[in-house]
Amino acid sequence: MSMSNLFNNIILFPIDPLSLFFLATILIVTIPSFVYSFGYLKKEYSPAKILIGQILTFLFVLSMLVVVTVSNMLAFLVAWEIMSLLSYFLVVFDSEHEKSIRAGTIYVVMTHAGTAFLIAAFLILYKHAHSFDFKLVKMASQSLPAYIKNIVFIFLLIGFGTKAGIVPLHIWLPYAHPQAPSHISSMMSGVMIKTAIYGLIRFVLYLLGVNNTWWGTLILVLAIISCLVGVIYALMDQDLKKLLAYSSVENIGIILLGVGLAMYFMSKNMAYWAILALLAGLYHLINHAIFKGLLFLCAGSVYKATGTRNMEKLGGLIRTMPLTAFCFLIGAMGISALPPLNGFVSEWLALQAFFMGAWHIAGDGKVFLGFCAAMLALTSGLAAACFVKAFGIIFLAKPRSDYAVKAVEVPISMRIGMLFLAGLTIIFGLGAAIIINPLSQVAGFSLGVNTTGLDFSLNNITIQPLAGNKAVLAPLIIALILILCGLLGFAVYRAFRKKTSIPYNTWDCGYYQLDERHEYTATGFSKPFRIAFSFFLRPYRATKKIGDSFYHIRSMTYETHTTLVFKKYIYEPALGLTFKSARFMRRIQPGSIHVYLAYIAITIFLLILFVRKF
Repeated sequence: MSMSNLFNNIILFPIDPLSLFFLATILIVTIPSFVYSFGYLKKEYSPAKILIGQILTFLFVLSMLVVVTVSNMLAFLVAWEIMSLLSYFLVVFDSEHEKSIRAGTIYVVMTHAGTAFLIAAFLILYKHAHSFDFKLVKMASQSLPAYIKNIVFIFLLIGFGTKAGIVPLHIWLPYAHPQAPSHISSMMSGVMIKTAIYGLIRFVLYLLGVNNTWWGTLILVLAIISCLVGVIYALMDQDLKKLLAYSSVENIGIILLGVGLAMYFMSKNMAYWAILALLAGLYHLINHAIFKGLLFLCAGSVYKATGTRNMEKLGGLIRTMPLTAFCFLIGAMGISALPPLNGFVSEWLALQAFFMGAWHIAGDGKVFLGFCAAMLALTSGLAAACFVKAFGIIFLAKPRSDYAVKAVEVPISMRIGMLFLAGLTIIFGLGAAIIINPLSQVAGFSLGVNTTGLDFSLNNITIQPLAGNKAVLAPLIIALILILCGLLGFAVYRAFRKKTSIPYNTWDCGYYQLDERHEYTATGFSKPFRIAFSFFLRPYRATKKIGDSFYHIRSMTYETHTTLVFKKYIYEPALGLTFKSARFMRRIQPGSIHVYLAYIAITIFLLILFVRKF
């Protein structure tokens, strides 16, 4: 084969609507994160290490761009592995810290376990298509036996689900994201885990095609579990970056609700509603990339200014870091799905898809889709509580430590990166009517549905699918109403307020000399949720009292923790079994040449018996 044919067959870059969408998503997050990195890395590392880090970052971004543009499974796999290895090097960038090495080890083991399933799926497809080319694989998939399709789907779901952080394959995510530098965390959470969503859409929806209802049902169930598990653990955590990492698990679940619902509708020949569902998933994908990238950059600013990620040691930063506080608030409102920001639009579309689908489906499907919509609503409420905790504990009230007292605003390059993504969070909310139509084209292309006549965009103010009469969204009108309500409230306040006022201290419940020790803590804020979800979190606590006598206590410490259920009951037993097997294997390797010769003789004998039998 000539070099030109090799290039055409392996390194072909098809710029179709799906690839363009993911290219835009990657660049939207990585460019401001890269600008942010110049201020973040300065004075933290030596010039040589900064140069190495920037080179690795550039190559990491390039590998992600290649992943979403190649048209060949072999090239995809090579780019996927390069992306995984580069991200591993960035996770362990602080190699002098034991936590970074541990996080990198967990990440690289999990990501390569997922890659093993991808290789198996690709080899099965190659066996039937006799090619790695996407177009030929797509044609061959139409005649694949049903059981082969099911096996490939499961392998793809495990392989891409590991990278995406679907529960219970999410175990690496709360370790790797907090340990990486914050601009890398922004890229990993904002766009790298989205390449797994690209893989699911490209290989399952676009190449395999959806013929089974249980595919969509399985993804919907896993998505609901990921939503709830992610947001509940985020509510419990006091480490800011770990909170954001668990929140990524939740939002991957929301994205997969759209993907799974689209598959569910396609299996029932409801193409229009499938487009609406996938459109909602894609919209939330790019929205999450924006506001989660923003929140990780804000977390990095807090860490650079204070030297800690522990929310219990922060507080009052809105006075010393007002711009960071403003950007974090915008990101928190976006991720909490508050109107008129971008998270509200995509979650509203997802709810609309569930409601409209339930309206047109008979039997048990109504109950199931209604339940999914209820779980999405519950997730949104818990996410709002989570980020009320995060913003309030970090930025409001009094500083709880010298870290917070000495904080100052971050350098200009870091502020530029945060402001850019904060602006996009607002634009993608208010400009939904403009954005929705191109996204519907991407959704239609991915599902193989002709979108002619299915215009989702009427004008710049409303979004109303022509094939339905229920799905109506007016983000600009909502924003206008909110502004008018604010102006009206301010006018009423000015008209009826008392002309004289007496300033006085806040009522202190009879206490005196209140200080930062009397403030709400992150642990205290989350306690009601810890009690409500105790059946899952399995909390435990430890107290220690130091006293001068039985009656007088000098000091007391109180600790409370929650059980990492999946780690304790799935991964730790599996790891223990692995080590037990390794110890057993050591016994059969005593180092004696006579024993090894006996092994060879037994193996040859068994092979002779096997050949004679067959």
